[in-house]
Amino acid sequence: MFQPQQSALIVVDVQNGFTPGGNLAVANSDQIIPTINSLAQHFDNVVLTQDWHPQDHISFFENHPGKSAYETIELAYGRQVLWPSHCVQGTHDADFHPELNIPKAQLIIRKGFHPHIDSYSAFLEADHRTSTGLAGYLRERGIRDVFIVGIATDFCVAWTAIDAAKLGFNSYVVSDATKGIDLNGSLQHAWQEMLAQGVKRIYAKELMNLRHSAQTI
Repeated sequence: MFQPQQSALIVVDVQNGFTPGGNLAVANSDQIIPTINSLAQHFDNVVLTQDWHPQDHISFFENHPGKSAYETIELAYGRQVLWPSHCVQGTHDADFHPELNIPKAQLIIRKGFHPHIDSYSAFLEADHRTSTGLAGYLRERGIRDVFIVGIATDFCVAWTAIDAAKLGFNSYVVSDATKGIDLNGSLQHAWQEMLAQGVKRIYAKELMNLRHSAQTI
């Protein structure tokens, strides 16, 4: 049952860099923003995440001579996809999309700001050890259920959802409020892994029905 005081909406990386015209644009990702704005109105607890990279970030292919975008390299914490430079701190590319309208959000988690480690998840950086502090924040507020939306389904959304489940939260991904990159089948793989880790897949209409049911009790 949906309990508003025990539920949080996590809005992942709805930034210029990941929407059409951005440096790492996900096709049609701007189309989910109205749904996200609508969902946010029904939550008492909303968290935004924001990719916030330094120019010399290790995940940028431009910082690896001879490498190309979307190649992979091995780092101390595992395999790393090399991305085009995106969401550099203080740039327009890193700003939230202008159509994102969630003034009630209480917290912004910035991630990927350490030069030598990437960070997809809102909870843990890519070494699976360095915490953002989000889990503690949610627990202190009595949050048990997290509903995750945003960009991209197969990377930052999936890693956030899986970490939420591993950390003991009831983790839900609102499928029609996310968009994926789908790099070499990564979208299907991400869904398989999320479901295997106990993440639940729902849709915006289902979530609204849960919310309305809670209001009538």
